[in-house]
Parts: sequence; structure tokens; C-alpha cells
Amino acid sequence: MSGGALASRPLVEAAGLSKTFVQLGLFRSSRPVQALKRVDIAIAAGEAVGVVGESGSGKSTLGRLMLGLLPPTEGEVRFDGQSVAAFSSSDWRARRRRMQIVFQDPYGSLDPRRRVGAQIGDGLAIHAIVPKAAQGARVSDLLRRVGLDSVHARRFPHEFSGGQRQRIGIARALATEPDFLVADEPVSSLDVSIQAQIIQLLAGLRRDLSLALLFISHDLPVVRHLCDRMVVMYLGRVMEEGPAAAVFAAPVHPYTRALISATPRLDPRRRTQRILLAGEPPSPANPPSGCVFRTRCPHAKPACSQEVPALRPMGETRRVACIRAEELQ
Repeated sequence: MSGGALASRPLVEAAGLSKTFVQLGLFRSSRPVQALKRVDIAIAAGEAVGVVGESGSGKSTLGRLMLGLLPPTEGEVRFDGQSVAAFSSSDWRARRRRMQIVFQDPYGSLDPRRRVGAQIGDGLAIHAIVPKAAQGARVSDLLRRVGLDSVHARRFPHEFSGGQRQRIGIARALATEPDFLVADEPVSSLDVSIQAQIIQLLAGLRRDLSLALLFISHDLPVVRHLCDRMVVMYLGRVMEEGPAAAVFAAPVHPYTRALISATPRLDPRRRTQRILLAGEPPSPANPPSGCVFRTRCPHAKPACSQEVPALRPMGETRRVACIRAEELQ
């Protein structure tokens, strides 16, 4: 657990979490694909943790494992102090309402054949959160909370814009009064102006409802604005973790430095030299030996091909997985 976490006991945490999928080939034997490897992460109530990295880094897999939507190959997820693997069916029913997700695609995540009020109300009915007679009023409250009008409950998804559909998805997630919310790239398919509105909405909801938020994104400025801490992933492993402001101000891992160097600066006086990484990320089915980032790292040395760097503490609030971290600091 990072020293940057809030002082209270974590609401949700992963310990040594790994996930391997089996890739089936038509004309060749199956082979394992390592999507996640020995990830530790903890999120306290009211804390927002951002997970960043290129496509294929394991961000979405991590979110689904922490929600119990996928079983881990190794390690465990604990929710409110209990191992998710030990949950019975009745345990899951009671706790499922406390964990929700906002999906990336605001179009595909809603049923086009059902009115949005009915879809928002599903959670209310399944978990008997309010009496049936009060469900309509509750749906109206949820719509207003996300910036829509109660009359929208009678409409179908195709009658809304992308940003409005994402607001509906957020209202649906909030219906069960969750404690833990995973937002899986919730603004990546929206226009820039709409993105800012959705981010502000999530920030306000997280503050008002004391939500533990796992925010998955490839947009670093958004993570810096919204999150307390950030986790930088590459090819299924955590490269760096720490307070978002501190990581942006002084990134240590070469991969984090490259990502942040590509981030637009609002202050023209602060110029950062762009760090261009060679090549493409390796295939998760055939990761490099030693440090998985070494094939693209501008500071790699022979020892990097032999040693898998542990995620080691640097100070009280940072962790970095690099054998040259002290030199690069």
C-alpha cells in the first residue's frame, strides 16, 4: 500500500494481483497473455486514484478485477476488509450495490430498446433500495443530480447526445448508492468541451458522496485535475505511483517522464523537452525479460534485461519500479 493513501483503512485493495488470459489460435496452439502482473493498489473512501498508461497496459483489466467481474489468476481483491474470493452469492448481492462502473462507450452501454428511466431504475428494483411507488421520484432525483431533467426518464437513448448518455450512465451507477466507482475512460469518446463537464460532474459527486473512485484514463491532465494519486502502468505492471501533483511535478520513472513530456502545458513559460520513445509496446504474449519497459527506455543498461525491478518506496509517498530510480531522481 502506498504511503500516499488516505489515513483510513482502504475500502478496496488489490494485493499481488495478476491476470493471464489464454489466446486461442486457429492454426497454432494457445498461448498465455499476461494482462496484469503483481499489482498492489489500495483506495480509501473518498479517495480518487487515477490509472494511466498506453492501450494494452492493463488498466481496464485492473478495474474489472477490482469489481469482481473477472477472477484473478493470482493475488486477491479485498473489499471493506474481506476477500472478494470468499464472497458467497448472498454476499455478492449485498455488496454488488456498493460497487459500480461507468463505461467508456455511452452508446453501447445503454439498451436502445428501453426508456432511460427504466434502465436507471433497474438497480433500485433489484436491490429494493426504495419502495416501488417511490422509484419514479428517485429516478427523477438521480437525473437532476447529473444535470438532466426528470422528463428525460421517458425518452430512449437515441434521443440524447453522447455527453447526455454518459450522464445517464452515471445516474444509473449512482442508483444503488455505491461506495466504490470505477470510471473506465468515461470521457474518451466525447468532445473536449463535453469532457470538461463530465469531469466536473464526477469531481462533485466524488466529493459530495465520499466515493472511492478508480479513474482509468490515458489523459494525464484530467487525472491530475481529478485524482489524489496516480498509478502509471506499462504492459501489465505498475511503473510509478504517488500523489498526482508530485508525480507531475517531478516524475522519476523514464516511462512516466515520457508520458508527461507529451502533455500540453497551459503555462508557456514552463517548457519541457519532448521525450520520444522508440518503437511500439511489446506484445503481452511475449514480454521482454527483466524490466518490461527496457526495449523502449532511453536509460536502459544490460542489468535491466536480467532483473525485474520491484516497486520500491521513494520517500514517504512514492513508489517506483526502476533499478536506476535513485540515479534518475
